[in-house]
Amino acid sequence: MDRRLVLWNVDLTLVDVTIVTRDAYAEAFRAVTGRPLVKLAPAMGRPDSEIIFETLAINGIVVDDSHLPRFIEALARSFGDRRKRLAKEGRAMPGAKEALHAVSRLDGTVQSVLTGTIKSNAVHKLMAFGLNTYVDFEVGGYGEEVYPKASLLQVAQGRAKEKYRAPFEAVLIGDSTRDVQAARIAGAAMIAVASGRSTAAELAEAGADIVLPDLSNASEVVAAVARLTDRYVGGRQ
Repeated sequence: MDRRLVLWNVDLTLVDVTIVTRDAYAEAFRAVTGRPLVKLAPAMGRPDSEIIFETLAINGIVVDDSHLPRFIEALARSFGDRRKRLAKEGRAMPGAKEALHAVSRLDGTVQSVLTGTIKSNAVHKLMAFGLNTYVDFEVGGYGEEVYPKASLLQVAQGRAKEKYRAPFEAVLIGDSTRDVQAARIAGAAMIAVASGRSTAAELAEAGADIVLPDLSNASEVVAAVARLTDRYVGGRQ
C-alpha cells in the first residue's frame, strides 16, 4: 500500500523572509571573504549551494573547494542569529498554515520540504510561523545537498520509504518553474502555486498538473493532493 509524501517548497510557497535572508547572506559573505556583499545572485528556485557559488563569482571571488562548506556554516550561523526577526519582518504566505493542517489530515500522508534552503534555516523559517508542526524534517531535501532538485526529490522519497517502511507517491507543491521541471524529471505529481515569481501561465506551460493562485483555499489544496494521489494510495489502481 502506497502512502502520500507531500513535499513543500519553502520560500514564496510557505513563507516570505526575503529581507532577513539577504541580511544573513551579506553577513556570511563578509565572514567568508572579508569583503562587503555588493550583489546577491537571484534565487529563482535554486539551492543555496548554487546561489553561493554564483554570488561569490559575480562579486569577483576566485572560488576554491573550501568556500562552499565555509559559506554554508556562516550562513547557518548568521541566519540563526536573526531568527527572532523572521516573524516581525517576514510573513507566512496566505493560507499556508491552514493548507498544511488540512493536508495533514489526509489518510496515509507525510509532509516534508524540498527546498533550496539549507536545513537549519528551513527549520527556522517554518518554526517562526508555527508551520513546523506539520513537517517531518528528517525525510526532506535541502540546499546544502549538492543534487539536482529532481534527484533530491527521489532522495526524499527514499528517506520516507526507509523511515516509514512503505513506498510513497510524491507530490511537490512549489511556486517556480524549476520546481515544476524537477517534479517532471523525477516522475512526481506537481501542484504549482502562483505566489512566487513565476506566473500561472508559466507554471502551466512548464507542465504543472494543477496550478492554484495561492494556498488561501485549503479545501482546494487538499482536493488537488487527493486527485493526484488517490489512485495509488490505499490500494486503489
